[in-house]
Amino acid sequence: MDGTDTDHVLASKWDIAFALFTLVRVAFGGLPVWAKAIVFGLVGSVGVWTAISWLRRRRSRVR
Repeated sequence: MDGTDTDHVLASKWDIAFALFTLVRVAFGGLPVWAKAIVFGLVGSVGVWTAISWLRRRRSRVR
């Protein structure tokens, strides 16, 4: 081996989570608090709506 083997990539299982956290921090770090509240409120609302609709579909399949 000459030290140029690029077939193997060592990565932690937390690399994706860390990258996403850093992306969100950089993207929204400079925004004012009211803008952060609106963005995160919208994202949270979509997440809750998705979870509720998924649960309703899941329960309707059981009956």
